[in-house]
Amino acid sequence: MNDFDFLLGTWDVTNRRRLDFLDPDGEWEEFPAVSRASRHFDGAASFDEIEFPTEGYAGLTLRLYDPEREQWSLYWASRRTGTLFPPVTGRFTDGVGVFEGEDTYAGKAVGVRFVWSGTASGSPRWEQFFSLDGGASWIHNWTMDFRPRSRPRP
Repeated sequence: MNDFDFLLGTWDVTNRRRLDFLDPDGEWEEFPAVSRASRHFDGAASFDEIEFPTEGYAGLTLRLYDPEREQWSLYWASRRTGTLFPPVTGRFTDGVGVFEGEDTYAGKAVGVRFVWSGTASGSPRWEQFFSLDGGASWIHNWTMDFRPRSRPRP
């Protein structure tokens, strides 16, 4: 239930994303962000806001743990759209969190996968993948590498 405690605090984030999320051979761009994460409901909820100063927008993630199903639901919202995106759901196994769901991108239905790794390292990594073929193949299109700025105790 405390799986996201590793994310508490303020982080400098290096983002690397494809200019076209659906082009597996597309060009990458890199830009900074600052993330501030907090813990709620005794660890059964996690919230963070991330600001992308060079991109001119921000977003937030709400993560909720369902103890009956023993899985997390992750909800993303962007200041650009003012809407809550469909959730991805999943769990951590051996320190790696894998979360999947369905969404649309550029008018196409896509499978979405988020992967959290390096959670015990002090410098976690988040990655995003899209699938256009029901999960048979995945296009890696975004990576965030986190470096701690300040870390409170859980």
